[in-house]
Amino acid sequence: MSQSLVHNVYFTLKDPTPESIARLVGQGHKYLSGHPGVEYFSMATLVEDLERPVNDRDFHVGLSVVFTDRAAHDTYQVSQRHVEFIENNKETWSQVRVFDASVVEAT
Repeated sequence: MSQSLVHNVYFTLKDPTPESIARLVGQGHKYLSGHPGVEYFSMATLVEDLERPVNDRDFHVGLSVVFTDRAAHDTYQVSQRHVEFIENNKETWSQVRVFDASVVEAT
């Protein structure tokens, strides 16, 4: 039985203007959505007024993708569209943090 894999990526931009943020969100939708084996996809931006002590606010754009399994994730990582996204946008990032996790179903 294969486990779903959650792939969360948080981008901190060198120039976090509303235009730069919107551009990265658009690039994410263009290059990262619709890949085989994706159960869920979203691009999101920081919620400015959530400033609780536990909130990590060191990012501007977040990507969340849930893959059906590890194989779908691994195929996505080397896909042409994913590689193009990185090549087209990496110069705009000051930091990228990736969090990959296996889904644990309730028992």
